[in-house]
Amino acid sequence: MCMFCAAVPMTATFGVVMDNKQRKKQQAKGRSVGRIRPTLLAMVFVIILLMIASAYIHAKFPRYF
Repeated sequence: MCMFCAAVPMTATFGVVMDNKQRKKQQAKGRSVGRIRPTLLAMVFVIILLMIASAYIHAKFPRYF
């Protein structure tokens, strides 16, 4: 498994953990939690970039993977 393919689940896990921390902190302050949160948007953006990089690397160097 290449480093880009391995980084996708790690990024998703890290993003979910950070989002849960942020949501619990906002709930403790008594604020309502919005549906679209910056942590989730950043996580999705990074995962898309990793998937594009992975597709490029796998297409450019297929014999190494």
